Amino acid sequence: MEGAVRCSANYVPLTPISFLERAAVVYGDRASVVHGSTTYSWRETRDRCLRLASALSRLGISRGDVVAALAPNIPAMYELHFGVPMTGAILCTLNTRHDSAMLSVLLKHSEAKVVFVDDQLLEVTQGALKLLSQAKAKPPFLVIISESSGSPPAVPNFAASVNEEYETLLETAPSQFEIKWPVDECDPISLNYTSGTTSRPKGVIYSHRGAYLNAIATVLLNDMTTMPVYLWTVPMFHCNGWCLTWGIAAQGGTNICIRNVSAEVIFENIALHKVTHMGGAPTVLNMIVNAPIAEQKPLPGRVTVMTGAAPPPPQVLYKMEDLGFHVIHSYGLTETYGPGTVCTWKPEWDSLPAEERARLKSRQGLQHLAIEELDVKDPVTLKSVPADGKTMGEVMLRGNAVMNGYYKDLNATNEAMSGGWFRSGDLGVRHADGYVKLKDRSKDIIISGGENISTIEVESVLFGHPAVLETAVVGRPDDYWGETPCAFVKLKEGTHVGAEEIIRFCRARLPHYMAPRTVVFEDLPKTSTGKTQKFVLREKAKAMGSPFKKGPSKL
Repeated sequence: MEGAVRCSANYVPLTPISFLERAAVVYGDRASVVHGSTTYSWRETRDRCLRLASALSRLGISRGDVVAALAPNIPAMYELHFGVPMTGAILCTLNTRHDSAMLSVLLKHSEAKVVFVDDQLLEVTQGALKLLSQAKAKPPFLVIISESSGSPPAVPNFAASVNEEYETLLETAPSQFEIKWPVDECDPISLNYTSGTTSRPKGVIYSHRGAYLNAIATVLLNDMTTMPVYLWTVPMFHCNGWCLTWGIAAQGGTNICIRNVSAEVIFENIALHKVTHMGGAPTVLNMIVNAPIAEQKPLPGRVTVMTGAAPPPPQVLYKMEDLGFHVIHSYGLTETYGPGTVCTWKPEWDSLPAEERARLKSRQGLQHLAIEELDVKDPVTLKSVPADGKTMGEVMLRGNAVMNGYYKDLNATNEAMSGGWFRSGDLGVRHADGYVKLKDRSKDIIISGGENISTIEVESVLFGHPAVLETAVVGRPDDYWGETPCAFVKLKEGTHVGAEEIIRFCRARLPHYMAPRTVVFEDLPKTSTGKTQKFVLREKAKAMGSPFKKGPSKL
């Protein structure tokens, strides 16, 4: 239109870095981060993030470089979400449950130049860096995050050419630093790995624009007003804490950081800090409702809990309501910056029976405000399926909170976005009111405690056992973890192996949460072409029910 212009007065690239800049002024003296006896204000958090950015710049980190982090929900992990992008670099948060083999693969694939590691995760990191060294790959510069006083742990020579400690790095860095704002709002801000196989990891690229928009959308779907108190029970390494690492800054909230999640810790922190919001997979909800009476404490007010990864069991929803929690059900993937939908609650549902309310809330709902469209389509014709609650199709999304692509894998990117939609790989139905509900997964992924497990990777390890002839892995329902791996195994003739040995064999070669919890010895059902009929095995595993009825078991 004549007279219209685009210039710096009316266009600035979107980035969640701006949330921190505003919070430091508007909420400067309010608590930003609380961890045990440590409390920082928003003004102090901004200063620490600037020092972190300054330190990284002095280490040679610049625009486009990757900086990795392996740490639980502690203040340093929160600060990295701002300090790293302030340099123009890309933050790669790594799953704290990974073993050394997986970490080495991801560090090599990401080409991280610096890695920040919590001192309690140093041993597994040393193993990863040793593997990198053996592969003739240059290891990243290692910075230890130590919350105890005294010298940082000693690091073998192979681990990194120089060893630094996080607080020392910040103390010696100047606070005057010129933020490297994104040139283009579609520039990458973070790299998040899906739980794929070690041979083909998928690094999901998030942009400044997508992170900004999804952070705001997630704040809105959580009904967050200004100055919320957020308890960090969602790992910050998972989709950047469902984008709430940035979202809490937007609202000038208080981040309550906890290193380990347990029902007792959750109730204690809710009571102590008057927590208003938290999140977690159904695993966390199950932990709360099954907490011993002695550990439970009355809620100081309404506590909103966002859950996802798998539909929460109705009985868990009943108990959460009885305890005073307000549960919001969302759905998404790493490729959609975490939450992409919300099962928006309608007041007219309040009067329905508890069972019907739970059924409605267990649906995945509709797209949130940063996703343009959610649909269930025929994956071949791309035609929408009827909204009859019965006809299955693939759940697809499109909008501004869909990833830029997979790092170093253009073919996978094009495949995932063919036809102009992001293909989730999940199968679902659409109901008459437009709400979507998942029915199955087109990929045989097991979701255990909110983490994805590749059955192909588990099967490849099982096939390495000298007594295993055939095997197939499916998910078995678990009241605590949601699902756990169940291996169906056919042994070679003349061999005799027990389930415990199979489990030990896998645990020696996989992270424990990926190893089978159940082993069934029998012939595998096959199609006429010789393919294993996994749907038959899934039904068998489902019929077994949960192996644990009274709480968690170690993974």
